[in-house]
Amino acid sequence: MGKTYHIHNTKRDMPSRSDQLAVIRSQRYLTLAACQGNQPYLASLDYVYDEQANCFFIHTALAGRLQDYLKANPVVWGQVVEDLGPVPGKCTHAYRSVMFEASAKLLADPAQRRAALEMMIDFYESPADALPLKQRLASLAGLEKTNVYRLSVLAMTGKKAP
Repeated sequence: MGKTYHIHNTKRDMPSRSDQLAVIRSQRYLTLAACQGNQPYLASLDYVYDEQANCFFIHTALAGRLQDYLKANPVVWGQVVEDLGPVPGKCTHAYRSVMFEASAKLLADPAQRRAALEMMIDFYESPADALPLKQRLASLAGLEKTNVYRLSVLAMTGKKAP
């Protein structure tokens, strides 16, 4: 972890873990910032969050820019934003956001990859739609075409406005 910064406008601080988890549970995409050398890269990804393990799971293509960046530097920053819309008459926008620092690890073990992808399926799909997708994973068809990363959270903060 790097230097710790404090929020300047303390009215916007959202330190409650339950508030942060509510944002994470209610959204479907996160933005992940990675860096290689002096070059940053952002990717918007779907995710699932394991509350007990305090980690996000994401899936990606087998090769590409994000994979190269994560291999070069596994420390990432991410953000999940809940857009609450403009505030009438206030010239401001309401939102809640969760920012996190994490360490990214590519999951090589097929059982771990399958478990993470099944968590994602449960998060995004109805029970009826989840079953055929999980059956495909059981045959390894879905596992061979995707990378799965575990983003172990090192630090997490929340912010809200207004």
